[in-house]
Amino acid sequence: MSGGEAKLLGRWGEAKAAELLRQRGYTILAAGYRCRFGEIDLIAKHDKYLCFIEVKLRKNDTFAPGRAAVDKRKQQKLRTTAEFYLAEHPWEELQPRFDVAELYAPQGMATQSPTFYYWENVF
Repeated sequence: MSGGEAKLLGRWGEAKAAELLRQRGYTILAAGYRCRFGEIDLIAKHDKYLCFIEVKLRKNDTFAPGRAAVDKRKQQKLRTTAEFYLAEHPWEELQPRFDVAELYAPQGMATQSPTFYYWENVF
Protein backbone atom coordinates (compact mmCIF):
# COMPACT_ATOMS: atom_id res chain seq x y z
CA MET A 1 0.00 0.00 0.00
CA SER A 2 1.42 3.38 -0.98
CA GLY A 3 1.65 6.32 1.42
CA GLY A 4 -1.20 8.07 -0.39
CA GLU A 5 -3.44 5.02 -0.15
CA ALA A 6 -2.66 4.63 3.54
CA LYS A 7 -3.56 8.28 4.21
CA LEU A 8 -6.81 7.92 2.28
CA LEU A 9 -7.70 4.78 4.20
CA GLY A 10 -6.82 6.47 7.50
CA ARG A 11 -9.05 9.44 6.70
CA TRP A 12 -11.86 7.07 5.76
CA GLY A 13 -11.48 5.32 9.13
CA GLU A 14 -11.51 8.63 11.01
CA ALA A 15 -14.63 9.78 9.13
CA LYS A 16 -16.35 6.45 9.85
CA ALA A 17 -15.43 6.68 13.55
CA ALA A 18 -16.75 10.26 13.68
CA GLU A 19 -20.03 9.12 12.11
CA LEU A 20 -20.43 6.30 14.63
CA LEU A 21 -19.59 8.60 17.54
CA ARG A 22 -22.17 11.17 16.39
CA GLN A 23 -24.75 8.37 16.47
CA ARG A 24 -23.78 7.84 20.13
CA GLY A 25 -24.32 11.50 20.99
CA TYR A 26 -20.79 12.86 20.61
CA THR A 27 -20.24 16.31 19.10
CA ILE A 28 -17.14 16.34 16.89
CA LEU A 29 -15.19 19.56 17.48
CA ALA A 30 -12.13 18.82 15.35
CA ALA A 31 -10.84 16.12 13.00
CA GLY A 32 -7.17 15.74 12.17
CA TYR A 33 -6.08 18.46 14.59
CA ARG A 34 -2.39 19.20 14.00
CA CYS A 35 0.17 21.33 15.74
CA ARG A 36 3.95 21.26 15.99
CA PHE A 37 3.76 18.55 18.66
CA GLY A 38 1.65 16.03 16.78
CA GLU A 39 -1.84 15.13 15.62
CA ILE A 40 -5.08 14.11 17.31
CA ASP A 41 -7.45 12.19 15.06
CA LEU A 42 -10.72 13.39 16.62
CA ILE A 43 -11.64 15.82 19.37
CA ALA A 44 -15.20 15.54 20.62
CA LYS A 45 -17.51 16.73 23.36
CA HIS A 46 -19.59 14.14 25.20
CA ASP A 47 -21.48 14.90 28.39
CA LYS A 48 -18.99 16.59 30.71
CA TYR A 49 -15.92 15.37 28.80
CA LEU A 50 -13.64 16.76 26.14
CA CYS A 51 -12.48 13.58 24.40
CA PHE A 52 -9.15 13.33 22.61
CA ILE A 53 -9.62 10.30 20.38
CA GLU A 54 -7.00 8.17 18.65
CA VAL A 55 -8.55 6.14 15.82
CA LYS A 56 -7.00 2.79 14.93
CA LEU A 57 -8.14 1.09 11.73
CA ARG A 58 -7.21 -2.54 11.07
CA LYS A 59 -8.32 -5.35 8.78
CA ASN A 60 -8.49 -7.67 11.79
CA ASP A 61 -7.04 -8.15 15.26
CA THR A 62 -5.04 -11.30 14.48
CA PHE A 63 -1.72 -9.64 15.31
CA ALA A 64 -2.94 -7.34 18.11
CA PRO A 65 -5.91 -5.10 18.86
CA GLY A 66 -5.68 -1.58 17.46
CA ARG A 67 -5.47 -0.02 20.90
CA ALA A 68 -2.17 -1.86 21.50
CA ALA A 69 -0.54 0.55 19.03
CA VAL A 70 -1.13 3.43 21.46
CA ASP A 71 2.09 2.85 23.37
CA LYS A 72 3.72 5.10 26.00
CA ARG A 73 5.49 7.21 23.36
CA LYS A 74 2.23 7.78 21.45
CA GLN A 75 0.39 8.56 24.69
CA GLN A 76 2.94 11.23 25.60
CA LYS A 77 2.68 12.78 22.15
CA LEU A 78 -1.12 12.85 22.44
CA ARG A 79 -0.93 14.45 25.90
CA THR A 80 1.42 17.19 24.68
CA THR A 81 -0.75 17.87 21.62
CA ALA A 82 -3.88 17.96 23.81
CA GLU A 83 -2.22 20.48 26.15
CA PHE A 84 -1.52 22.70 23.14
CA TYR A 85 -5.15 22.36 21.97
CA LEU A 86 -6.43 23.26 25.45
CA ALA A 87 -4.21 26.35 25.53
CA GLU A 88 -5.75 27.44 22.22
CA HIS A 89 -9.33 26.41 23.11
CA PRO A 90 -9.99 26.62 26.85
CA TRP A 91 -12.94 24.40 27.77
CA GLU A 92 -13.12 25.10 31.48
CA GLU A 93 -16.34 23.18 32.08
CA LEU A 94 -15.16 19.98 30.36
CA GLN A 95 -12.96 17.27 31.83
CA PRO A 96 -10.29 16.08 29.34
CA ARG A 97 -10.24 12.37 28.56
CA PHE A 98 -8.17 10.18 26.22
CA ASP A 99 -10.08 7.54 24.27
CA VAL A 100 -9.29 5.02 21.53
CA ALA A 101 -11.64 4.07 18.70
CA GLU A 102 -10.95 0.75 17.00
CA LEU A 103 -12.36 -0.02 13.57
CA TYR A 104 -12.00 -3.39 11.89
CA ALA A 105 -12.64 -3.26 8.15
CA PRO A 106 -11.67 -6.55 6.44
CA GLN A 107 -12.30 -5.16 2.93
CA GLY A 108 -10.83 -1.73 3.64
CA MET A 109 -13.00 1.14 2.39
CA ALA A 110 -15.28 -1.39 0.67
CA THR A 111 -16.36 -2.69 4.10
CA GLN A 112 -20.05 -1.88 4.49
CA SER A 113 -20.26 -2.10 8.28
CA PRO A 114 -16.90 -2.11 10.04
CA THR A 115 -16.74 -3.54 13.54
CA PHE A 116 -16.39 -0.67 16.00
CA TYR A 117 -15.07 -0.70 19.56
CA TYR A 118 -14.73 2.39 21.70
CA TRP A 119 -12.51 2.55 24.76
CA GLU A 120 -12.98 5.47 27.15
CA ASN A 121 -10.34 6.93 29.45
CA VAL A 122 -7.65 4.60 28.14
CA PHE A 123 -4.72 6.49 29.68
